[in-house]
Amino acid sequence: MNFDANWQKAATEIQEAFKGMLSGQSSQLPDAQQGQIQFDTAKLQRIQQSYIEGATALWNQSLQAGSSIPPAHDRRFAAPAWNDNPVSKFSAAAYLLNSKALTAMADAVVGDDKTKARVRFAIEQSLAATAPSNFMPLNADAIKKAIDTSGESIGQGIKNLLHDMQQGHVSMTDESQFEVGKNVATTEGAVVFENEFFQLLEYKPLTKTVHEKPFLLVPPCINKFYILDLQPENSLIRYAAAQGHRTFVVSWRNPDESMTGKTWDDYIEHAAIKAIATVQEITGAKTINTLGFCVGGTILATALSVLAARGSKPAASMTLLTSLLDFTDTGILDIFIDEQSVAYREQEMGQGGLLKGQDLASTFSFLRPNDLVWNYVVGNYLKGETPPPFDLLYWNSDSTNLPGPFYAWYLRNTYFENNMVKPGKLTVCGQKIDLKWLDMPTYLYGSREDHIVPIGGAYASTQHLPGKKRFVMGASGHIAGVINPPAKNKRSFWTNDKLPANKFPIAQSDWLKTATEHPGSWWTDWSSWLKGQAGKQIAAPKTYGSRSHKAIEPAPGRYVKAKA
Repeated sequence: MNFDANWQKAATEIQEAFKGMLSGQSSQLPDAQQGQIQFDTAKLQRIQQSYIEGATALWNQSLQAGSSIPPAHDRRFAAPAWNDNPVSKFSAAAYLLNSKALTAMADAVVGDDKTKARVRFAIEQSLAATAPSNFMPLNADAIKKAIDTSGESIGQGIKNLLHDMQQGHVSMTDESQFEVGKNVATTEGAVVFENEFFQLLEYKPLTKTVHEKPFLLVPPCINKFYILDLQPENSLIRYAAAQGHRTFVVSWRNPDESMTGKTWDDYIEHAAIKAIATVQEITGAKTINTLGFCVGGTILATALSVLAARGSKPAASMTLLTSLLDFTDTGILDIFIDEQSVAYREQEMGQGGLLKGQDLASTFSFLRPNDLVWNYVVGNYLKGETPPPFDLLYWNSDSTNLPGPFYAWYLRNTYFENNMVKPGKLTVCGQKIDLKWLDMPTYLYGSREDHIVPIGGAYASTQHLPGKKRFVMGASGHIAGVINPPAKNKRSFWTNDKLPANKFPIAQSDWLKTATEHPGSWWTDWSSWLKGQAGKQIAAPKTYGSRSHKAIEPAPGRYVKAKA
C-alpha cells in the first residue's frame, strides 16, 4: 500500500475543507433557535492561519522517514499500536488538529452565552462521535487485538453489540455480577410503610443507643436510592446508622403506566410530606433530621416549605447534597432549556405520559460522551471486551421513569423560570411557598467538578435560606464527590464559616478564596455537625416500625427492584 499517497490525499482533503469553511464561504452555520450564527471574523482568520500552519507541519512530518509525527497526547490514542501504525497515527493527528480548529470556532461565535454553549456542545458531540478510535478500520489497537486473537475479539464484539441492543443500552459494567439486595443495597432493614409513590425503609440500628431525633433521607427520584447503599464500605446509609442515628430512607417507586398522570404536587404531598409524617408517627419524635440528595433535596425543601406554610416545622435540620434551589446556574443542562423545549414537553406529556428512564440516562451520559458512551462502544464492540464489574456504574444503568406531568412542571418552574427562589410565586399543594420559612440549621454540600449541579448552583442556596448554615465543598463530581467514605482516605473537602453574599456567580469563588482545605472525606465533618442537631441518646429500638406501622418486607424492598 502506498501510504505516502494516502496521507497526501487525506491532508489535501482536510486542508481544502477547512480553507473553504474558514475563508468565509461557510462563515454562518444554521441554528434552530436563531436562524443564523455569526462568527468573529478576526478570530476566524487567526484560526484559519493556525490550522493551515498545523496541517502543513503535519503533512511535512508524515513525509519524513519513519514518520516524525509526535505521539498523540490523548488517552483514546495512547496504546502503542497507534504509534506503530502509520495510517492510524496520521488519522489521530489529523483528527486532533481538526478538533482544535472546530473548538476554537465555537469560541469565535458572536452571541449570547447560551448560543455559544449550544454551538460548543454540538461540536463536542460531533467530535466525540467522529474520532478515528470509534471506527474499526482506523483503530490500530482494535486491529491489533483482532490479529492477536485470530478474529475472536471481533466475534465477541458482535455478541456484545447484540446483547446491548437487546437490553436497550450500552453496557458500562458487567451487570450480571450484581443483584439488588444480594451484593448491592445490603444494609439490614425493613419496609415499614408503602403507598403508590414510595416505600419507607427503616434500618437496623448498629449501636446500642440512638439519637432521639430520627434521620430521614430523601434520594433523587430520577435514580434509585441505593447509590447511598452500594457496598457496606461506601454506604452513607450504613454510616449514618453506625453514627447512632435511627435511619429511614425513601425508596421511590419506578413509575409505570398507572402513574402517567402524577404531578409534582402528588410527589410532595403523598411522598415527601407523607414520609416525614410517618417517621414522626413511628418514632414519636416531634422533629426529625432530614437529608435530600440532588432532586431529592429540591423535593425535600419544597415539602418543608409547604409544611411551614401550614404552620408546621417538623425538621430539626436539613442537609442538601448537590441540590439546586436556585436554578440560576445549571451548567451544561441549561443548553437544553428554553421556551420551545419546555412547551414541547408540556404538550407531549404535561397532561399524562412517562418520560422513559433510558431517555434520561442517555442525556446524562452524553454530557460526558467520551467517558460514558464512546469509551464503551470501542471497548465492548471493537475490542470485544467485557467491562469490569463496578457497583456505581451498575446503579447508573439501573434507570427509572418519571411521570410526564411531574417532569413538565419541574422543567418549567425550576430550570426555566427559577420560581422556587421567588417568594410566593409557586403554589404547591394549595400553599404559596417561600424558602425564607426554612429557618432550620442547614448543611449544604457541593462537589467541585459537578457537571449536573455546578458548585455555584449548590452554593446559591446559602443566599436564600435564613437559618444557620454550613457550606462544604468536596472534590470530584456529582456522585463520586458525595460517595466518599472516610475509610478510603481519598480526596479533600473545603470549609469556610464566612458565606459571602455577592451576586451570582461571584459569591462561591469569594467563599473559596478564604476556605480551608482538609484531606479526606467530608462525611466526618457532616457527622459532627449532624450530631449537634440530633439530641440526646436513647435506647435503640429492638424492632422495626411500630404497632401501627409493622414491617412489610425486608429491605431493600420490591420497589427498588422494578426495572424501567
